[in-house]
Amino acid sequence: MTALSPGTPAAPQDMQTILLIEDDAGDAFLVEELLAGSATPPKIIWARSLAESRDRLTDEVQCVVVDLSLPDATGLEALRQVIAMAPDTAVLVLTGLNDAHVGVEAVAAGAQDYLIKQDVDERLLGRAISYAIERKRADLAQRKLADAQRLSHENARLEHGLLPVPMLKKEPARDGLLHQARYLPGRRQALLAGDFWDTVQTPDGAVHVVIGDVCGHGPDEAALGVALRIAWRTLVLAGHTGNELLTTLEAVLRNERKSPEIFTTMCTVTVEPGLRHASLHVVGHPAPLWVRGGVDGGVLDVVPDTPSGPPLGIFTDIEWSTIDLDLGDDWSMLLYTDGLIEATVGGGPDLLGTEGLMRLINEQGEIDLDRIITSVREMHRDALSDDLAAVLVGRRPPR
Repeated sequence: MTALSPGTPAAPQDMQTILLIEDDAGDAFLVEELLAGSATPPKIIWARSLAESRDRLTDEVQCVVVDLSLPDATGLEALRQVIAMAPDTAVLVLTGLNDAHVGVEAVAAGAQDYLIKQDVDERLLGRAISYAIERKRADLAQRKLADAQRLSHENARLEHGLLPVPMLKKEPARDGLLHQARYLPGRRQALLAGDFWDTVQTPDGAVHVVIGDVCGHGPDEAALGVALRIAWRTLVLAGHTGNELLTTLEAVLRNERKSPEIFTTMCTVTVEPGLRHASLHVVGHPAPLWVRGGVDGGVLDVVPDTPSGPPLGIFTDIEWSTIDLDLGDDWSMLLYTDGLIEATVGGGPDLLGTEGLMRLINEQGEIDLDRIITSVREMHRDALSDDLAAVLVGRRPPR
């Protein structure tokens, strides 16, 4: 048998390629003769030592058949070196050592099978090689699945840890504060998306809310949304509001985004400590909906004078106008991303839109986030085409 060089033409796809590591020419010839009688004889690459096999091992090799008595390694040490050299390739031991204990150890060390030279025939050897290749493929598939599951669990824990936890007083309802939030990524099997929201109640009792939407739907946009949310929370806790806060977020966006085309819409609300007055900045974002006068007999409307200016990341040296609202004693406000209003109506080309959302709320008689989102998901046949975030904040006077 002649050793084949790395330049040998590749075997057909349905032909097995075997690397035989055997220092005895007679035994190597025997292996070739046994396999030559199979229905599809494999391509055999012969190496006389471990050192030579390193030069012969290529990506086309599907199975390494190794003797345990080589010039540069013997016993299980030879096997371990082969497995280290070809961790993703099937390895079959073919040796003259008839020792069941060594056979068990060889399989435990990673070999797919252990054969005794004097016991093999044409059918046994061919079948053993095919089985070894398939077992290795199954092992690799199982390992990849386990790695994917582990990575998925790690990503889920990481993403879950990055979701917002509102900073509110222990019992906000005692002060009449109403607060609810819902968050649904459109990206399959994800917890985070380019949409983001957060709520912080500062020590003076003021309630600060942000909701935003980074254009795009991938993991980069989700990471940017997290960066902007955390930056917003940090700035609010440090006492920054208004244009000063927005200008700093603009700088964060421009520094963290992967492409200059990425922009972010946003709505920020600061409700003063008495919960009767609010200042808003609607930065290229859908205008919030506002109910004045409570659930019974209340007036539902769009917050006027919106937007305050363009999204973040498009223009430079922008001043965003402040929208001041006198809220009254009994009110609620719905902040949301466009995933809530871009559902198609009746399966046609028309979108729900702001007017459709207002109609939905009037039909339901209140702003109930779960019922609204259920209705929107039904329009999408339970598969959202976009990320969705919604925050409901309000004041309920003591009954």
